[in-house]
Amino acid sequence: MTRLGSALLIGALAVEVYGIGVSLYGARRRQQRWTHSGRRAVYALAGLLTLAFVILEAAFLRSDFSVRIVAEHSSTRTPSFYRAAAPWSAQEGSLLLWVWLLSLWSSLVLFLNRRRLQELASYAQATLLGFAAFFTLLLVFLANPFVLQDPAPAEGLGLNPLLRHPSMMIHPPMLYSGYTLLTVPFAFAVAALVARRLDVEWIRCTRRFALMAWLCLGFGVLLGARWSYAELGWGGYWGWDPVENASLMPWLTSTAFLHSIQVQERRGMLKVWNVSLVLATGILAVMGTFLVRSGILDSIHAFGASTLGKPFLAFIALLAFGAVALVVSRLDDLRSKARLDSLVSREVVFLLNNLVLVGLCFVIFWGTFFPLISEAITGSKASVGPPWFDRYTTPLALVLVLLSGVGPALAWGRTTPARVRRIFTAPLAAAALILVALLVVGGVARRPLALAMFSVAAFALASVAQEFWLGARARRSMTREPALVAFTSLVRRNRRRYGGYIVHVGMAVLFVGVAASSSFQHVRDVRLRAGETAKVGGYEVRYVRPMRALESEKVTLGAVLEVRKDGRHVATLRPSRGYYPSLDDAALGRIGRFFNGDSTSELGLRAGFGGDIWTAVQPDISSIEPYIARADRSFPDANPQLEGFLVSTLVTRYLRNDAPAQFRLIVSPLVGWIWFGGAIAVGGALLGLWPAPSAVRRRAAVRSTAGLAREPARG
Repeated sequence: MTRLGSALLIGALAVEVYGIGVSLYGARRRQQRWTHSGRRAVYALAGLLTLAFVILEAAFLRSDFSVRIVAEHSSTRTPSFYRAAAPWSAQEGSLLLWVWLLSLWSSLVLFLNRRRLQELASYAQATLLGFAAFFTLLLVFLANPFVLQDPAPAEGLGLNPLLRHPSMMIHPPMLYSGYTLLTVPFAFAVAALVARRLDVEWIRCTRRFALMAWLCLGFGVLLGARWSYAELGWGGYWGWDPVENASLMPWLTSTAFLHSIQVQERRGMLKVWNVSLVLATGILAVMGTFLVRSGILDSIHAFGASTLGKPFLAFIALLAFGAVALVVSRLDDLRSKARLDSLVSREVVFLLNNLVLVGLCFVIFWGTFFPLISEAITGSKASVGPPWFDRYTTPLALVLVLLSGVGPALAWGRTTPARVRRIFTAPLAAAALILVALLVVGGVARRPLALAMFSVAAFALASVAQEFWLGARARRSMTREPALVAFTSLVRRNRRRYGGYIVHVGMAVLFVGVAASSSFQHVRDVRLRAGETAKVGGYEVRYVRPMRALESEKVTLGAVLEVRKDGRHVATLRPSRGYYPSLDDAALGRIGRFFNGDSTSELGLRAGFGGDIWTAVQPDISSIEPYIARADRSFPDANPQLEGFLVSTLVTRYLRNDAPAQFRLIVSPLVGWIWFGGAIAVGGALLGLWPAPSAVRRRAAVRSTAGLAREPARG
């Protein structure tokens, strides 16, 4: 079956080349039958890659160690859940996942638009097939996931313990879905430029896909932050790692694009900006994939050095050169006759919002690639750390949250001074109230940036709440519906608009969580014996006793901790460390391999709305190391039963030795607001994606045809 997988990849490459050729031929000759044939080639590609991915999954699930990547990234001891996720832990499997998802999204967008914009569809499907052809070339010639080895080992190396987390099943597919979905608006923007069809139709065809890309990429980033917080054992959720940054940059520019296309749809403005933004976002998505696979920057998330760096660089250079050439050659067609009517308008706020988002992206890009920039200029590789990123991104984040409250309240075109005073009185009062309350409470004034974030978040939340209230009141006055019915109908009939407002609420809540947890976090590293106590952030943490657990795939050593505050019991936490046996018994010993292989930290966590109490432990096994060495010398050929007995005996001795353990204790206020705010934002995006009622769509189409420039009544 694995040989069939390699054949399917070769077949996929042939289909891609054919599809590109007939799509371009159909576009140039204006013959729809060739365009349709190219679209069917995309469908065929999706079928071939689906079968190839199923074959790879089956190889992992049945532990077929004759397939090299299965032997390197899985084992019989790996639970089935993680064996199913193991394909994308490998370089080759992740590339196959990437191009497979690309084929699915390409098929979906072409199917939905099969009767619209035939000329654009030809160029768009050729572009999408070009993306797929590049990744399939890598799979066929440089990173084939179906390479066999003979003889097959009896056991595999197993999945990296750090990846044995439930989010591993979802996090990479979400990121790759975001990356691949971003190629859809990229492809249609290229098609619009080539065909000189630069009205809003290409945007309308791809708007939902851009929003889906934003949602998947944002959800993937959030899952990655949660994985880092819960699995890596350092107590944070964002470390400005190059691969983390690589996923954040296209999310920021796609956020800007989703705002600025509204200006083009409403006012016919920002055409140059929008096509440039969507092309840059597509390139950043490929760059994010490149950073994971090239090894040019050090990252815990990267696959390490490989042969894929140069092909990716060449592809990115080709995309960038082609994008610039297309935009420059179409500048005359992209010029807009519309002009800004007032500096106090929604389109101006959206433009400022875009500048801030792109500024954030530039800061992150500069900091991420600074090691390469410094090496090119000075000959030595220097890097910047989290303090540098925080120094420049925090002020921009403050402005961004402020604008998220200003934009929804302003009208398109022009807003009178009297209306400005009326609509911002309540939000400004809410911000002032929060500011005064926090100053009275005390302690917050020492963190002026956090204080500013709390205040602007209050402004944004009050502004959005006011928009919901005014809209519901206007609808109720027109329809005489009960308040709850009026509110529900308002949101249901304006899902895109109010879904966006909910996203603003989620982001404001998320930023409050970031500001509070980063500014007021209490951290203490302490070494304790059973019965000893340490204090952190107003809590008393007592090490009650050590604990152990023996499982088929790991040995777990941990601790039972009692947390008290003001003499009152708060929680019982059980942090632990899991030791996964290594296969290298020649170097580590038959028994030593159980304690000196890979290990992971399992947290003791008490999460709450007001904050988290986070604990991790590093057991001190030095007291049993002499016994481990003695067991290795005495039983070099121990069978599995004897190994289990010896390991159990050593773990029991560890418990009896009253050995100390190293603990990291953290109290993080409001950190749960990050995940809560992210969930709100996801809900708002899903609401915006949900189709509006058909009657509303028809009325919206009539309004669009009539060219209404000003905002309709709230109700």
